[in-house]
Amino acid sequence: MSAVRHPIDPRDPRAPSREVWACLSEAERAAVVASLPSEVPLALPPEGDAHRLPKHRALEALSEHYRRLRRRVYLSAELPVYYPDEAMFAPDLLAVVEVEDHERASWVVSHEGKGLDFVLEINVSGDRRKDFEENVVRYARLGIPEYFAFDVPRSRLLGWRLPDARARAFDAIVPQGGRWPSQVLELDLGLEEGQLRFFSGTGPLPDARELIARLSTMVDGALRRAEDEARRAEDEARRAEDEARRAEDEARRAEDEARRAEDEARRADKLAARLRELGVDPDDLD
Repeated sequence: MSAVRHPIDPRDPRAPSREVWACLSEAERAAVVASLPSEVPLALPPEGDAHRLPKHRALEALSEHYRRLRRRVYLSAELPVYYPDEAMFAPDLLAVVEVEDHERASWVVSHEGKGLDFVLEINVSGDRRKDFEENVVRYARLGIPEYFAFDVPRSRLLGWRLPDARARAFDAIVPQGGRWPSQVLELDLGLEEGQLRFFSGTGPLPDARELIARLSTMVDGALRRAEDEARRAEDEARRAEDEARRAEDEARRAEDEARRAEDEARRADKLAARLRELGVDPDDLD
């Protein structure tokens, strides 16, 4: 079978069905993957910073968290995703665990060998029915283990999870103490002052802004400590110089006293010698 026999409809790009994929050679599969669009057409107008910021802050926080843990988790935002013979979609945030974290133009399930593990959609002014109803059915049918949706204007977070690997209907995730646990990410999701946050234990994962602020504080503190140490070293050096000068002054005074004592001794010797010349014993003068 030739890849040419799987033409890509630009209005509805789809990956081949599992049956077609199985019949393709490796070269034909690579050609199909390369032909699938890597850009997402804008079906709705952009939603501005209210949509962009939660997505990017979440991506930054998760990326840094798994980097420090050295855990293999692939993360991306608005990446075209192609399930076999399914309409392409591009979640606001996706995660796939235990795969290589390298750059991709798209996620083709048949090519990658597995589907998505986690999806987060962020709704500002878009179609709430799609995010909170239709996607709940579709993502479960596709076998995506966890799905979360964040309604920004309403500060509302909901989550769903497949009860087992064979299930194709979600169970709602019940929050615990205001946190929605994610088994896939091994983290909790929650809202803090209306902002979406990921939590490890009791603490939220810092995003790039907070990491930069922490690093800036650490650098400022290190610079202040270095400046204080430099000032202390300068003070110690000045004190050492003062001590050295005082020691030199004491040594000079001691030398002067010694010279005066020697002079007095010489004068005394001369006087004693003169007295003896005159026939007077100096001891008789005591």
